[in-house]
Amino acid sequence: MKTLSILGSTGSIGTQTLDVVRANPDYAVAALAAGRNVSLLEKQAREFRPQLVSCASEADARDLRVRLADTDIRVVSGEEGVEECARIPAADVVCGAMVGMQGIRPAIAAIEAGKDLALANKETLVAAGHIIMKLAAEKGVKILPVDSEHSAVFQCLNGERRADIDKLIITASGGPFRGRKRDELRHVTAAEALKHPNWSMGPKVTIDSSTLANKGLEVMEAHWLFGVDYDHIQVVVQPKSLVHSMVQFVDGAIMAQFGTPDMKLMIQYALTWPERRYLAGERLDLAKIGQITFEEPDLETFPALALAFRAGREGGVMPAVFNAANECAVPAFLAGKIAYLDIPDMIACAMDTIKNCPEPTLDEVFEAEKEVRELLS
Repeated sequence: MKTLSILGSTGSIGTQTLDVVRANPDYAVAALAAGRNVSLLEKQAREFRPQLVSCASEADARDLRVRLADTDIRVVSGEEGVEECARIPAADVVCGAMVGMQGIRPAIAAIEAGKDLALANKETLVAAGHIIMKLAAEKGVKILPVDSEHSAVFQCLNGERRADIDKLIITASGGPFRGRKRDELRHVTAAEALKHPNWSMGPKVTIDSSTLANKGLEVMEAHWLFGVDYDHIQVVVQPKSLVHSMVQFVDGAIMAQFGTPDMKLMIQYALTWPERRYLAGERLDLAKIGQITFEEPDLETFPALALAFRAGREGGVMPAVFNAANECAVPAFLAGKIAYLDIPDMIACAMDTIKNCPEPTLDEVFEAEKEVRELLS
């Protein structure tokens, strides 16, 4: 029996993680943490019967306590509640599926408690990779990637030596605006940007995919996960999202991970590694696919990717600045307050304004985030 604590259980990755649990009877849930979707959290709690659930606010927690009064499930709230879910003794693995930098402290709590971390939250490593990876090594904890691209690299490296990596090749779908030029994007709407051609994801990640900011975050995450410098990470566009990423080795060989664009494959692999299990769903028929193409990303039209490489190379708090600026810009675009092309412009503004700090503490990382939010508010 493997027992999980799922942080972000009502989001896209969280709900798909619970789908994987449903399909694996030897998996159980010790804790669930969510935001404001109390109704869905109640349904999840009743189905999976965790020991502990956490809501974002105490008001929601009081509501959920009333709803779950006929059970013995304990309800907590706030940052402290999420961190308690991350540390719960009954869990073997913590699934980090929260959105944004709010996932950093729970990830640290899980690692300090000796839990393996199935990580879907990019921002944890983007903003605090220098802290997270060092702590994981000290505690002997495994960081198991859930993002499709990082899972693909992880799978390609199974049985290979990290020292033999020549280059990581991270694939991007190109999003809904692939092939368009900058002038064609001046008046696109949120509804258009949310129409991802391949993946079913939450709104924040879907917008990030359309701007290639998501790919930039993945590049920074890959740097920390696999210990590869930025000169040896390449992004290519693979429009069908069938090749999830590749590794080129020092002898010139390239290994690729293919699969349907289904996040449950990546989630299940993170949870069952090093074992593979049957997963229901569509299989690729390469003969029917016929052709798979690759393209260079258009950095002039989608400058967020180039900004991410710059942030990663500068290091310090710059990755956190990139992420925080993007976290400010995307909700503003979704709310109709800014134009689509303002998203990378806001990121560039923050990176040009905020002073960098080498080897920042966690407090300095969050202070930089605060500065960005004050700047862009």
